[in-house]
Parts: sequence; structure tokens; C-alpha cells
Amino acid sequence: MLRPTLLTLLAAFLIFGCSSDDGGDPNSGNGDMNNGDGPNLGTGLVTTSSSPCQGGTASIYPCNGYDLLFQMDLNAFGASAANDIWGWTDTPNNREYAVIGLDNGTAFVDITDTENPVYLGKLLTATVASTWRDVKVYGNHAFIVAEATNHGMQVFDLTKLRNVENPPQQFTADARYEGIGNAHNIVINEEIGFAYPVGTARNDAFNGGVHFIDIQNPTSPNGVGGYGTNGYTHDAQVITYNGPDADYTGREIFIGANENQIAIADITDKDNPVEIGTLMYGNIGYTHQGWFTEDQRYFILGDELDETDFGFNSRTLVFDLTDLDNPTLHTTYLGPTGAIDHNGYVLGDEFFLANYTAGMRVLDISDIENETITEIAFFDTYPSNDTARFNGVWSVYPFFESGKIIINDTDSGLFVVQKSN
Repeated sequence: MLRPTLLTLLAAFLIFGCSSDDGGDPNSGNGDMNNGDGPNLGTGLVTTSSSPCQGGTASIYPCNGYDLLFQMDLNAFGASAANDIWGWTDTPNNREYAVIGLDNGTAFVDITDTENPVYLGKLLTATVASTWRDVKVYGNHAFIVAEATNHGMQVFDLTKLRNVENPPQQFTADARYEGIGNAHNIVINEEIGFAYPVGTARNDAFNGGVHFIDIQNPTSPNGVGGYGTNGYTHDAQVITYNGPDADYTGREIFIGANENQIAIADITDKDNPVEIGTLMYGNIGYTHQGWFTEDQRYFILGDELDETDFGFNSRTLVFDLTDLDNPTLHTTYLGPTGAIDHNGYVLGDEFFLANYTAGMRVLDISDIENETITEIAFFDTYPSNDTARFNGVWSVYPFFESGKIIINDTDSGLFVVQKSN
């Protein structure tokens, strides 16, 4: 979702009833109080229980190939809007947890037993509420940023979720990095233990680009520089490169969605990041977010405003990065609806796309080399329509080994789905 400095999008949010960036004290207003006695942690109740996908619907939700395991709405978490989502697997006991971004904090749900999910509690926002919150996980810690003023980066020890008495609890952060204020997103390279907040203040030392934070000791994060040559970065991916371009094998590569271009840089040497190049494409609305295929040859990008600006059906662009110094547009996929595409992630030969009012769409990319991309499944959490507006699915997390997919819907909260048998 575009940050609040883009006035046209903010206007769209206000029209569609989403909360604004300056949501006020997290302990006041907008459902954030519990009868005046303190923060509203929510009911923790399941809104919709298990429902198989039969005849094209699961409960009231259009579907193809995915069953609903359960849903918990915003009231369950004492929130007014939802945003990003990530997951954590506690490997010693193989329990799975949803880490849910909300306007007023971050919620944690044990989804191991989907017939009896447990809302464990909530970490409140560090300062004020915000429509925009982003979370990623490194090891056993969650790292959380927001577009909230002076929020910084919260660090939360996820092992606290193992033994929660009398849930839901109000959790506290284990550390807070204040070398940044607001941030739109956070990226983590888990292989080396670095976090990369992006979309910070445009007038900071890195022009709203990317900050480099060493999180190998998670509760003592250490800022060691940044990169802002290509200006503001809305979202990004950082990888330890093992793709087809032998010139960069083993290097740490940053690829940023920088509003009106893609930016590629070698950030291996934190004291001397090096620009590799920039990339543009036709009909740019807002270069939003992308993800590498697992062989690191292709980069799959979503432009958040091309549907509204140019009238496309959901447009996904695929770039061939066989030569990182000379990337090219490989192919373009147009979805079956006019809904806006948002965050997308690759798992094997599938691309899981958060497609706002069209829900989660699953694309087969097994023949991407031959420019063939096919939708093979979907789960639509916003049954009202599939038009180009900022309601519905904000993000998905498809990486649990169990095959569960967690979906965060801006209006309807958490959905947990799984491929139909």
C-alpha cells in the first residue's frame, strides 16, 4: 500500500473507510479502548470456522482449490484495520504462528490446531496507530516497523508465545531501534542476519532509501549505514545471490521497488554499496513490490496503480535478470479481474498474489521461461466485488511447511486456508 505522502491514495483510503496514518493515541478512540479500562485486546473469537471449497464457495467466500480453515475478524484483535502478515514456526515443537499487522499493533495467533486456534495476545504500536505496519521474522524474533511517527523498529522475542497464561496478553517489546522514525516496510536477509527498513523519511541520511541494521544479536540491533542513491524505496528484497549471473555469485543483492523504477545494488560492503543499475517499464503507475523466483533468474513485480491509472486487469510484470547489469522485461501477465495487485511471494513453481478485492490468487509459474503463467487457484476474502479499490487482501504468507496459507484482509482480518484435497 502506498505511503500516506501520496495524497491521491490517502483520499482513496478515506473514501473507502480505512484509518489514516495519524490514528492518535493507541489507547484512545476507534475501538482501541476496552470500556475505558485499558487497551482493547479483542475478543479472540473465531468468526468463521472450517468450510471446504465446494461448488465455488467456502462459507460465503468465492474459491477455487483452497478450503477455509478458519477466519478471525478485526474485532477478535481489537483493531480497526489490518495490513501486513508473516509467519513463524517454532521448530523445537513444530508449532505455527501467524504474526498479524494491525493499525494499532501486532497480534499473534497459534494456528497449529486450526480447529482450536489460540489468539495469544498483542504488541501495541510503539507510538500511534497507522494504516501501514510491516513485520518480518529472523530466527525467533519479529521485527516491526510502521508509518507511525517516531515508531522505530520494535523487536519481539517470539519464544514468549510458547507459554502464555490466560490469553490474550498485552505483550511488550524486547528492544526498540530508534535510528529510524517511521518506515513503510522492512526486509530481512535471514542468511546473514541483517534487517533493511525502507520507506523512511525522505529527508533522512539515505533519502528514504534503505537502512542497514545488523540484527545478529536481535535485541541489540546496530545500524551500520544505508543506501539512497536511487531515492525513496517503497519495498524491496535482499538476497545472497546464487543466480545465473556468475559475476555476482555470493554477493548480497538489493532490489528495490522505488516508486517509478526498479533499483538494483550490491550492498555486500555496507560501507560502500554499489549501484548495479535501474530499470523502468511502460505504463508505470507505482512500482510497488516484487519477488525473485527461486532460481533467481526472474523478478516478478507488481505495480500498484497501473490498474487505476491505465485500466489494466491485474498486471504482473516479469523481468529476466540473467544478466543483472542488463535486465529485460520478459513477459507480462494480466489477471482475470480489474483488482489491484499488492504483495506477492514465490514458493516453488507457484506465485501467491495478494490481489486486494480479488483475494489471494495462485499462479503457476512452472513454465515462466516460455512466458506461460496460468492462474490455478484462488480464495477471495472480499466477495462484494473485484473492482480496483483498496479493500481486501493486503498480504499473504505461503511458507509454512504444513501448507497452511495465512491471509490478512484489511477489512476482515485473518484467514487461514489450505489447498483442497
